[in-house]
Amino acid sequence: MMLPTHALIGLALALPVSVIAPEFADIALTAGLLGGILPDLDMYVGHRKTLHYPVYYSALALVAAPVAVLVPTAAMVAATFLLLGAAVHSVMDVFGGGLELRPWEATSSRAVYDHHRGRWLAPRRWIRYDGAPEDLLLSAVIAVPLLLALDGVLRAIVAAAVVVAVVYTAVRRLLPTIAEVVITGYLVRTLPDRLLAVLPARYGLERGK
Repeated sequence: MMLPTHALIGLALALPVSVIAPEFADIALTAGLLGGILPDLDMYVGHRKTLHYPVYYSALALVAAPVAVLVPTAAMVAATFLLLGAAVHSVMDVFGGGLELRPWEATSSRAVYDHHRGRWLAPRRWIRYDGAPEDLLLSAVIAVPLLLALDGVLRAIVAAAVVVAVVYTAVRRLLPTIAEVVITGYLVRTLPDRLLAVLPARYGLERGK
């Protein structure tokens, strides 16, 4: 799923805190947002493996949540929603597409790496690929209660996420072709091997290719 969807889900997970414990609302919402984003910081460093931990994030969130209820400090609330957002992100990616350059072709058997079992989890493709129309629909549905409940900076972030989601969905199928033109037509000839090695393997990068 696309990053805006994950970010919005992270916010939505913390929304009940606004009613139950409003004094912790801002810290919970911010932590949930960051948790929803966190796993995708591995985009160019072992995507869906380096920072995606579907089992470990979930286990840590289950431990942190009751502690946050019993000892409701700002730090504990933040840790809980950061872990919860990251856990839900990592698990939800299993229900999306694979890691191939064109995930709508459904050629990859890798969705998210399970460090606990030491193997890749296969994509379920309930949402066919990141930026699919159903992915945008999910973002829009989640955004509605957030726009109604939030204000200020957080509402602006939600609105911006929806705009990004719409634009990304509109151009999603063009991106692989653009990437191939830029990478194979320019970067392969100009960048040193050590920098090319950082780019995802799905681009099939080899010197001279």
